[in-house]
Amino acid sequence: MGNNYNYECPHPVAIPPAKPFIESIKSGIEETLFPDDPFRQFKNQPASRKLILGLQYFVPVLEWAPRYTFEFFKADVIAGITIASLAVPQGISYASLANLPPITGLYSSFVPPLVYAMLGSSKDLAVGTVAVASLLIASMLGKEVNPNENPKLYLQLALTATFFAGVFQAALGFLRLGFIVDFLSHATIVGFMGGAATVVCLQQLKGILGLVRFTHETDLVSVMRSVFSQTHQWRWESGVLGCCFLFFLILTRYVSKRKPGFFWISAMAPLTSVVVASVLVYLTRAEQDGIQIIGQLKKGLKSTVGI
Repeated sequence: MGNNYNYECPHPVAIPPAKPFIESIKSGIEETLFPDDPFRQFKNQPASRKLILGLQYFVPVLEWAPRYTFEFFKADVIAGITIASLAVPQGISYASLANLPPITGLYSSFVPPLVYAMLGSSKDLAVGTVAVASLLIASMLGKEVNPNENPKLYLQLALTATFFAGVFQAALGFLRLGFIVDFLSHATIVGFMGGAATVVCLQQLKGILGLVRFTHETDLVSVMRSVFSQTHQWRWESGVLGCCFLFFLILTRYVSKRKPGFFWISAMAPLTSVVVASVLVYLTRAEQDGIQIIGQLKKGLKSTVGI
């Protein structure tokens, strides 16, 4: 037998009245494009205050700079050293993935953070190049220009592609189209990250095996064909050196995870690897045994654009 209860809510909630069609569309657009309501701070403010708030909105450094303290400076110095220790070797590596000069990777490591420090709104975001974009540049431009035969034209095309990518990103930000990311499923993001990691790992076979010529394609079949068709050019010296430092990086990451207090070990590991490897190669003259080195980097901005 069931029990019947006649329960009446002491505080009934009335159904909100239906909004007109135009008003409902307007509110929907505002919630989608302006979920943070950026114009709220401008309401009931004099013209001079609106001007100041507008400048602070587009140039956030004007808002937090007056409140900057020495304690913040000390923390930023530590954070800067930590990020730089990772950004320097990372920038060189990403330049190699894109078949660009190493000096380009160095510039891309410190110029974007300097700009973002003035215009950025997040204090926890690290800005710079990414592996996927570098691979896309190499794959896209490699079909049109050979970076070894015509490096100047290849570099100019890379700068042009980067410029238009920045224009599109700025347009997406200006039009407040970041909500599009909300429609990406978790499976899509995980698959993209896994695929990107696989492609990056495959591209590292060129450097680890000491290969001079390598495919510009990023699929598994093309990479494996390029690797195993040049077995006579494999350099065991490069393989041993690369695997040793790869093991060192994995070990430091494992230690940092097990002992969070030693997080700086993992943070300093990339730069430490670069310094130790450079000293080791210099002392042993390893380039004479087939280990590829970056060589002398040209100074100045002209070297970046190939002038």
